[in-house]
Amino acid sequence: MTAARDAILGGIRRSLRRGPLSDAEAVAGPRARLDAKAPILVPERAKGSPDVLVDRFLAMAIEAAATVDRIQGMEALPGAIASYLKDRNLSTELVTTTDPEMDGLVGSSLEGGGLLTVKRGLPSPTDTVSVVPALRGVAETGTVMLRSGETQASTLNFLPETHIVVLKTSDIVGGLEEAWAALRAEGPTPRTVNFITGPSRTGDIEQTLQMGAHGPLRLHILLVDETP
Repeated sequence: MTAARDAILGGIRRSLRRGPLSDAEAVAGPRARLDAKAPILVPERAKGSPDVLVDRFLAMAIEAAATVDRIQGMEALPGAIASYLKDRNLSTELVTTTDPEMDGLVGSSLEGGGLLTVKRGLPSPTDTVSVVPALRGVAETGTVMLRSGETQASTLNFLPETHIVVLKTSDIVGGLEEAWAALRAEGPTPRTVNFITGPSRTGDIEQTLQMGAHGPLRLHILLVDETP
């Protein structure tokens, strides 16, 4: 395997008219750039003020077939979830993480009476709605960044057909580089990091777009403003 790899990389170097990376000085430059983890080229679409990035995230997420609602504060979260589910005649039974941010969903009253039925932890094949917090939103592509951990299983992102993501506007960044930097700043890299742009889809069969082919049929993003 090593010999084959060396042969391929050697062919690339020869085509670029570069010699083998045999001395320490030649290796040091590329290694330093990799270790620094610094962005090299950041497109203009990933730049802007916080307000510009929020607007761009909204536009890109909607273009990717996600739906988005903007709410004021985490206290508005239960009502926003209930309204979304009831407006689409979907079940008000949901599964969510054990993250403390989701504590407010438990025992939440619905408009007109009743409660959200909330299960916490791992989803089962019969669960149809999941609610998860996002680590970051990427304005450049309208993508949400989700991580796994003790409080948040990755299966919540893929098993239920309705996927609701809670994202704070203060957690929207310009590009992927900033999202990765935020993840590294929080400590060891988790086992799984998922970048999700819109609901699952495929066009493999006769070039006809089918939603929900390999994962959720719906992606709904709740953007939480924490300041007036």
